[in-house]
Amino acid sequence: MDVEKRQFNVLFISVFATMLGLGIVSPLLPVYADNLGATGFWVGMIFSGFAAARAIFMPVVGRISDRSGRKKFIVAGLLAYAALSLGYVAADSVYVLTAVRFLHGIASAMVVPIAMAYIGDLSKKGEEGSYMAKFQISFFVGLGSGPFLGGILNDTIGLSSAFYMMAGLSTLAFLFVAVLLPESEKSASSQRKEKVSLRHAFTQPVVLDVLAFTALNAVVRGVVLVFMPLFAAQIGIVPAKVGLILSVSIFLMALFQIPFGRMADRGHAIRMILAGSLLAAVSLAAIPFSQSFSELFLIACVNGLGSAILMPAVMSLTVKLGKTIGMGTSMGAYNTAMSFGMITAPLAGGLVMDHFSTETVFFLGGAIGASVTVAAYFLTRNMLGSIEAI
Repeated sequence: MDVEKRQFNVLFISVFATMLGLGIVSPLLPVYADNLGATGFWVGMIFSGFAAARAIFMPVVGRISDRSGRKKFIVAGLLAYAALSLGYVAADSVYVLTAVRFLHGIASAMVVPIAMAYIGDLSKKGEEGSYMAKFQISFFVGLGSGPFLGGILNDTIGLSSAFYMMAGLSTLAFLFVAVLLPESEKSASSQRKEKVSLRHAFTQPVVLDVLAFTALNAVVRGVVLVFMPLFAAQIGIVPAKVGLILSVSIFLMALFQIPFGRMADRGHAIRMILAGSLLAAVSLAAIPFSQSFSELFLIACVNGLGSAILMPAVMSLTVKLGKTIGMGTSMGAYNTAMSFGMITAPLAGGLVMDHFSTETVFFLGGAIGASVTVAAYFLTRNMLGSIEAI
């Protein structure tokens, strides 16, 4: 096995194990928080704290990794993952649980974005989309499989077993990376080659264009994940079937990563961003029209397909940007935009739901998503084209 293939496989398996552990725990956290006496506000804080920590620290960690190497951050993040998994079990109050969750977000900022930067370093010119798309499968399959496994652990052994499983998976990933992964040669060389400043990188129009589409997709996905289960309950769909809908939607994104990644590499990234964003937005607005499990399942699959078209294209442009502003900086910015969207969706959607209805969240979200997509596409397609040509 050549060195690059081994590096790819080590990171693929490690990120899969990490996301599997995260997926096992996330659906059970509201129940765990409720057992500690959490109000709705504190449940929101527990989830938002994780995303906020990622949003704050990812650009900084990514920037430092461009200068000092990537492996040390991935190893430290995985070790922190394992320790904090036990911190969940030890938490005896909502405040401690919130603090553990925030620290977990910091650890997360050192793992997935930096692993993505490492893979970006390995990608060859003209293969950025397919290379990153192949790696993204580890993310989606791990995250999509987690809720099902978490439910089994909770029902057969108990709630705490999910956190112990996350600790075990994180420890396994830590050992795997520490022993088998060498330092990224390109990130090491970046110590000698100064990149543009972090502030300058975040003020470049081409960077802002990519981040805007990334955040927009995250908002759409966030609305689906948070508010679709509430709507499903209103039309009599049981939680187990809701979980099936969400898992299939995520697995669809994994299934189509490689073919759409190759399509992005053939020069179709900009059109894919438009098509994927519109498909995701329109399908979001169509959710309230579903009145049965089969109808909601179909619409959710279309929504997942929209994200599957969009994400490899955005990732292709993100990798190309990384070759200009620093791969760690670029991946940190991408993941920050994702976190920003995932923070915004529950907060803004919750306000709309409280003042109007759950259905209005989908109608408004879809309308805003479609209109912003079209406007942003025609205003920025030339700038996006300049990235695609890199």
